[in-house]
Amino acid sequence: MKRTPVWLRSFACKVLLASCCMTAFFVAVEGVAVFAEDRGPAQRVVQGKVVDAGGAPIKGAVVYLKDGRSLSVKSFFSDDAGGYRFGQLSPNTDYEIWAESDGKKSAVKTISSFDSKSLFNINLKVDK
Repeated sequence: MKRTPVWLRSFACKVLLASCCMTAFFVAVEGVAVFAEDRGPAQRVVQGKVVDAGGAPIKGAVVYLKDGRSLSVKSFFSDDAGGYRFGQLSPNTDYEIWAESDGKKSAVKTISSFDSKSLFNINLKVDK
């Protein structure tokens, strides 16, 4: 019976080791992809400015964000530049947003759960 040369056995071991490593790598990569899908879609942010009829920013206006699911309402006071920001919003929920200042109210804007954007820039105009 003929013996297998040492270099051939060594080569066969290296090929077997390389194929095991590649299999482990591809299983790990697939696991990471599945984990990323399990986290769900990214959360959303809505931001913008509250302005008057002339386009000037309104400081201290109250911006309301109503959750369409639980009907809870969050509020935010606009900053010196009229800016506001709501973060960590669920992508699976509809929202309504509006602003009030000095007894006047802006139009109500809707953010739909069907909109796939993660960042919404919505300016709210309050006629004074």
